[in-house]
Amino acid sequence: MENHENIDRMSTLSQVMETLRKRGIHKEFRMNEQCEMKYENSEKNYQPDELTIVKSYRFEGDSNPDDNAVLYIIQDNEKNVGIIIDSYGADSNYPGEEFDAFLRDIPIQDSDEF
Repeated sequence: MENHENIDRMSTLSQVMETLRKRGIHKEFRMNEQCEMKYENSEKNYQPDELTIVKSYRFEGDSNPDDNAVLYIIQDNEKNVGIIIDSYGADSNYPGEEFDAFLRDIPIQDSDEF
């Protein structure tokens, strides 16, 4: 996948998400209430070693620390690519320590492709 746009120059979460959507990356990996990580429209329950973080983008609100978020581009062993959006600070969208522990255990292999 060629990087036609310099996504690193984009400053907002919505800009990056729109660029990724145009490149066909729009499905999400989400942790459910049973602390199972699932790929959108899939029943597969992923373990951290079955995923790789290939890129991450950090966003910080100018005036409100609650506007902080990280967008992770994730690839599974079958080459499915999706995103995880994690707001952090006081209002994390994944309560509890399970999500943080899961995320820390995902291998990172930063790629310029994304």
